[in-house]
Order: sequence, then structure tokens, then C-alpha cells
Amino acid sequence: MTDSESYAVIPYPPPVALREKLLLALHRALEVGLHFERRLEPFFRRGFNQAFREPLAWLLQYLINRRRPNEGLRLAEERIAPDEPECLASISEAFGGYMKRTYAPGSFERGGNTKTHGIVRAEVIIRDDLPAHLRHGVFATPRSFPAFVRFSGPGPNLPPDIKDVGFGSMTMKLMDVPGSKLMDDEKFTQDFLTVSTPSFVTPNTHENAKLQWWSFRALPVFYFLNPFDTHLLDFFMQGLWNETLYNPLGTRYWSCVPYLLGEGQAMVYSFAPKSKVITRIPGVPFGRVPPNYLRDNMAATLAQQDVEFDLLVQVQTDPHLMPIENASVRWPEKLSPFIPAATVHIPKQRIDTPAHEAFAKVLSLNPWHGLPEHRPLGNLNRARRQMYSELSRLRQDRNHTPHIEPTGNELDG
Repeated sequence: MTDSESYAVIPYPPPVALREKLLLALHRALEVGLHFERRLEPFFRRGFNQAFREPLAWLLQYLINRRRPNEGLRLAEERIAPDEPECLASISEAFGGYMKRTYAPGSFERGGNTKTHGIVRAEVIIRDDLPAHLRHGVFATPRSFPAFVRFSGPGPNLPPDIKDVGFGSMTMKLMDVPGSKLMDDEKFTQDFLTVSTPSFVTPNTHENAKLQWWSFRALPVFYFLNPFDTHLLDFFMQGLWNETLYNPLGTRYWSCVPYLLGEGQAMVYSFAPKSKVITRIPGVPFGRVPPNYLRDNMAATLAQQDVEFDLLVQVQTDPHLMPIENASVRWPEKLSPFIPAATVHIPKQRIDTPAHEAFAKVLSLNPWHGLPEHRPLGNLNRARRQMYSELSRLRQDRNHTPHIEPTGNELDG
């Protein structure tokens, strides 16, 4: 498939032909190799990251930026591409079609970031030493907010943790947030969505539509390795951070896509872990690894200690090197360092109860749940507003679980 072809009109699933069977066989062989390597990573990956990750990331970002034209945008300025509606329709069709084919009514899971490792109660404490240019929205006043935090794995399926793609997410819902909101289904919340890579898997919705076309044929690697339309730089950039995970409470997460920080100022944000947590993976390298060891490590950690993250913000200072519309570009910290804006305090608690499992199924997270001062920016965020709402309504409708706005008391007792 070429750029000129429409991804919105391709049926799901596509017909299986001989070529498709050969691609599936090759893809499965690559997966077997990846799963083997994931079991070995605990013995070498930390040293590799320390020595090589940042130099390689710098080189990859340099090569990515060399290929990008300067669009002449101003700080915090957006530009809507003409094919955004078609691409959004394709992505929504892919996720919605997969959910309808895969899950029976009453058991629908999320289309993305599907596997819940754990939901926790938290307190978010806004720092009192922020400079004036950061004091907007929820950061305007030193105070604390109650919050729920969901840690999850990849989608759209539910693999054993050791067989996932080494990708995690941390999504946080602040409550008791005053002021008008961008969406009318929640009145007092502000959502923060992050993943465990500092740049996104695709630069924009046009490319994301291609990725979903391959993904829902069970051939996602060929989005990157397609000889007629390669995305090798993004593949290698993701590979630097896609790795065997040890504990969601000890992983760093990034928003990847930008948001307003007051009028005319853009930011990205990150959750950086501050606590020492349990990281043992039973069974590596070649024994039986528990299928949900990430949840087990979370539960064991929070059974014995509190955990904290720093909520960091990075302000856009260069509209080309820190773009709004290209999420595959990592904003350089040399141009604008991350600044601690709040502390996320997760108290010691139990997380493996039926109430937690039930709450995970009804909780709805959307970057457009929030204040106008933190309006999501860029094409991927514009797509998220409609797509997340549609998929959430689909899941809630098929599970007969109406939308709820949490108050903070849902997991008491």
C-alpha cells in the first residue's frame, strides 16, 4: 500500500491469501525471537541503556529532523492536515471493528492500552516553588488533588507480560478540579495520559492509520519494515525504550504529545519514578514467568510501602525542533529542561480486589477531560477526542456500564 491509497476504506479483517500467510509466518518467527530476547534482557539491558541509549537516541532524532521541513509555525500553533477526518475514521474503524469481533457483550476491553496492571489511589501535590510562567491550570496554586492512576500494558490484546512489546502506560485522573472543562461529560476532572517512550510510535494520524491497518492484520512490524514505505527510524527509536518491564511503579512515562500550559504556551509532561520498588521477574531466563508479574510486583510493592513520582513539565521554546504536529520528535532537553511541577504520592494500599477490577472496567480516560488551560494540541490529540469518546461509549454500551465521573471514594473500604 502506498501513501496515495486510502486506509479508511480497507475492510477488516482483510482476506487471507498466500502472500498474507507468508507474512504471518515471518511475523510469528520475529515474535518468537523477540520473546526469547525479552527473557534475556534483565541480564544486559540496563547496562546497554546506560552506555548507548542516549547517544543512539540523539543520532536517530538528528536523522528524523534532517528529513523534516520547517513548517514555519509559531510557538503552540497547530496546523490541521486535510486528510485528518479520513485518517481518524480509519483508526476508529480499526479499533472498533477489532473490539466488536473479539469481545462478547459484557466483556468488552479497551481498544488500546488494554491490559490493566493496577489502579491506585493517589494524591497529587502541586509544588509551591514553580516559576510564574508555569502557574497555569492545575499548577496555578500550591494545593493537593485526589487522583486515580491506572497502569496498563499494550493493546489491543491481553498477552502475558513477558510476551508484550515492552510498552506500558500511566494514566492519571485528578479530581476536585474547579473551572470550566473542555468536555461536558465530566465536570471536576483533569486527565493526564502517558506512555513509556519519550516519542510516539507514529508521527501523526496519517501514519497511525497505516500502523493500524497492519496491526489489525496481526502484522504490525511490517508497518516499520515495509520496503515500499519504511519507518525504520521510528522503529529503532521505539526499540530504545520498548524493553522488558519490571514494575510499572518504577518506570518513567512521557506524554509524547503536547498540551497548552496557559494561552500561547505549549508543554509536554512526564512522570519520573522516585521510589525503589520490587523488580524481580520470577522464572527468567527460561523458566515459567507468571503471566501477570507486573501486577504482582505492583501489588507486592504497595503492600509494604508508599511510592512517589515527580510530575515534570517541559515548555516548548523552538517551534521546529519541538513540534506540535509531529509526535515522533523528542523535544530536546538542552533547549528546555523538564521542571518538577508536582509530586504524585501513592500510599501503601491493596490493589488486587474485585472492586479494583470492576472499577478498571468503567473508568474512562481522555486527554480532553480537563481545563482549557491544558487543551490538547496536535493532530493525534485532535483524533483522540473523538476516537476515545467513541470507543469508550462502545465499551460502556456493550458492557451495560454507563459513564461515571469518579469522586475519589470508589475504592474506599
